[in-house]
Amino acid sequence: MRERFWELPLSQLTPGEWEALCDGCGKCCLNKIEYEDTGELAFTRVACKLLDGHACRCGSYENRHDYVPECVVLTPKKLKEIAWWLPVTCAYRLRHEGKPLYEWHYLISGDPESVHRAGVSVRGWTVSEAAMSEEDWEEHIIEDLS
Repeated sequence: MRERFWELPLSQLTPGEWEALCDGCGKCCLNKIEYEDTGELAFTRVACKLLDGHACRCGSYENRHDYVPECVVLTPKKLKEIAWWLPVTCAYRLRHEGKPLYEWHYLISGDPESVHRAGVSVRGWTVSEAAMSEEDWEEHIIEDLS
């Protein structure tokens, strides 16, 4: 990968660089509730059934669509449409908005555990969607994902 590739425009990243931009926080794997009447989006601590709550990574990333067909494939083109529902700390959203990565991002710190030490990941506080019905998600709304 190129040196400091994360500072380039997203459209110029190679597929490997694009994938490497993920900070491993796991927040994008949290289920969200979108209220049709207001358009409001609420994040929950209810995670996709494939999320490894400790590693904060998909447990079946390459085959996720076999288990979760609606899983979003994030691409530079699609990012323009969906950046608003990504967490404000998300590296993809930050770079889409022309902002730099945070110091805790492993590409800056050199340590993949820094996202967890900074308290920015979902490590240890999610519940699996497999453990509850969708009707109960509102009981797990979280206030802030920053």
